[in-house]
Amino acid sequence: MRKINPRSFKTATRGTSREINRQIALTLIRAHQPVSRADLARLMETNRANITFLINDLLAEGLVREGATGNDAKRGRRPTFLYLDSQQKCAVAIDVRATRTYLMMTDMIGQQIENISSFPTEPDPEKFIATLVRIIRQLLENNREIAGCEGIGIVVPGMTDIKTGRVLHAPTLGWQNVDLLTPLRKEFEDIPIHIENSGKACALSQIWATRSDVHAHNDLVFVSVSDGVGVGVVIGGELIRGRHNTAGEFGHLPLAIDGLPCSCGANGCWEAYISNLATVSRYFGKNLAQRRPRALETANFTVEDLIGKARAGDAKALAALHLTARYLGLGLASIINAIDPSQIYLGGEITEAWDLIEPQVRDAIMERTLIRDLGATPIRIVPAIEYPRLRGAVALVTAPAFAAPKVA
Repeated sequence: MRKINPRSFKTATRGTSREINRQIALTLIRAHQPVSRADLARLMETNRANITFLINDLLAEGLVREGATGNDAKRGRRPTFLYLDSQQKCAVAIDVRATRTYLMMTDMIGQQIENISSFPTEPDPEKFIATLVRIIRQLLENNREIAGCEGIGIVVPGMTDIKTGRVLHAPTLGWQNVDLLTPLRKEFEDIPIHIENSGKACALSQIWATRSDVHAHNDLVFVSVSDGVGVGVVIGGELIRGRHNTAGEFGHLPLAIDGLPCSCGANGCWEAYISNLATVSRYFGKNLAQRRPRALETANFTVEDLIGKARAGDAKALAALHLTARYLGLGLASIINAIDPSQIYLGGEITEAWDLIEPQVRDAIMERTLIRDLGATPIRIVPAIEYPRLRGAVALVTAPAFAAPKVA
């Protein structure tokens, strides 16, 4: 149960229950569409009169539309199916990475409108913002038939202040205390802009997915292993942020106090042992972390190349992957001990070798978790083609319409 803060609270009003029911209806239509009024009444365990009143309001607001007529009515009128009216507005999703920045435009339920595009990430923030503004404007211009843009969601590989829109610390980008929000708001005055850490965005991408396997999990962790390590934690269906929006930074918990140098400036962080850079370093037998991450990310040899060598029988490549897998499992065990999630979602390039490394990951988890049941925590691989970062950026824009309001 949630404690009521006696100094900061919101009392329920006559409209509170209506607002909650509105968002429940929108969420159910999103998850089950096409759905009839009768089916919606059964799902909400209420009568048809209440549903009719609710749907009439949503139709008037342009949030829901009527579609095809069903053919399976046993008696009376054939049902008219309901859909979210998601195609009149769009969301722009932006995934900022160390070497490239990716953009995607979707409708309001996350259906992709046009192909994903990308451009090289400029290290200088001012030049990066200028390029980003130009490409967003072109994207919106190419889709002028859409009534309007509901928002722009931006995810970055670093710690962010969601109130001020500042990137507080993004080691792989080399950014500290960079204000993204102010210059973007000047360019797009009428469009809400949301900025979030990429690990948290990946977690959002899962809790707002419409897959049936997600609905049963209100406690989950997303771990993204790539240029760095991003982690998002969801407890009770709510993304955990902490006082400074840095909760869940497990990538920078130390595996060894005097261990390998990390991009954050400390030594021994989990990220320093399982990032793409760490795995490639392991293969070459030397510490490539002394070079700037950005230079390494543009090198000719990648983790995907290493995985290819392992599959071709290169023993050294397989040994490098197995050691990364062990460190990955040790860190996951710490997360499991601390959070006890219902499920862990794992993304990043290393997951392309999951069939090669899963036993080592599982052994390390079992070795370090406190009880046997914790060691059996389910792990679901999220392939790159699901675009969890971009989907999370979309959720920053679209999720508030479906989120349960806080009344205490």
